[in-house]
Amino acid sequence: MADVILNTISKRYNKSSLLAVDEVSFSVAKGELFGLIGPDGAGKTSIFRILTTLLLPDSGSATVNGYDIIKDYKTIRSKVGYMPGKFSLYQDLTVEENLDFFATVFNTSIEKNYELIKDIYVQIEPFKTRRAGKLSGGMKQKLALCCALIHKPNVLFLDEPTTGVDVVSRREFWEMLQLLKKQGITILVSTPYMDEATLCDRIALIQTGKILSIDAPAAIVKQYPEELYAIKASGMNQLLQDLRNRTEVKNCFAFGEYLHVSFQNDVHEHTILKQLQEAGHEALELKRVVPTIEDCFIHLMKS
Repeated sequence: MADVILNTISKRYNKSSLLAVDEVSFSVAKGELFGLIGPDGAGKTSIFRILTTLLLPDSGSATVNGYDIIKDYKTIRSKVGYMPGKFSLYQDLTVEENLDFFATVFNTSIEKNYELIKDIYVQIEPFKTRRAGKLSGGMKQKLALCCALIHKPNVLFLDEPTTGVDVVSRREFWEMLQLLKKQGITILVSTPYMDEATLCDRIALIQTGKILSIDAPAAIVKQYPEELYAIKASGMNQLLQDLRNRTEVKNCFAFGEYLHVSFQNDVHEHTILKQLQEAGHEALELKRVVPTIEDCFIHLMKS
């Protein structure tokens, strides 16, 4: 049974011609770790605010844990945990005081649900007397997650939880999500980091309020329709310009230290390599690569 269901949800701000959320529909199964993947401004936060009953949609319907987001908003608020993108705890309160406050709001205690948060809490316990505003980015995220879990929610919404934290903290955070998933909590997480998509059971790729694709990460990669190559040379800017000016090239974009490129069906990669060498490009390297979620996202945007 689905824990979260959206049916053609739309939202427009200030009568703008641009829809922040454009007829979005998807469902999330109970106990699933579902990722909403897209850049800033794609509509991720608007969707999360609608599902957590903080924002009314203009049209469409949605349920969370079987409850309607409009009719049953009070019930939903008691059954979900929400961690917004911006750190929203009380910065002048200590770690312990923040946890006590949120436990009191939900008429519970740290002790009552300690088993749920203990793996996270033990990491911040040494700093329990420190003010939240003085914590590092990674510790702030762990405290915010503890506060979102303090009342043992059925569904957990995490809006860009790893933005602005270091690589080690990002990895630790996702490890904590996997532990929470094993406890049966349904988790929806949004992120602009394409590499985090592979850590989810299923993902929805979103851009300008529209869903581009929904499936398991491996299934989305498998749907990539053409062979993809990575190429580099000593002069990358000139190489990018030359490739984009060639009719034989379908797509070409920067990807780390390489360019990712796809060719027209009747073009052999060795022919392109020879032509580039003749054009004066040095230290050329060309190899076939497996597409990433980012490659799929760019392809779907251009489709």
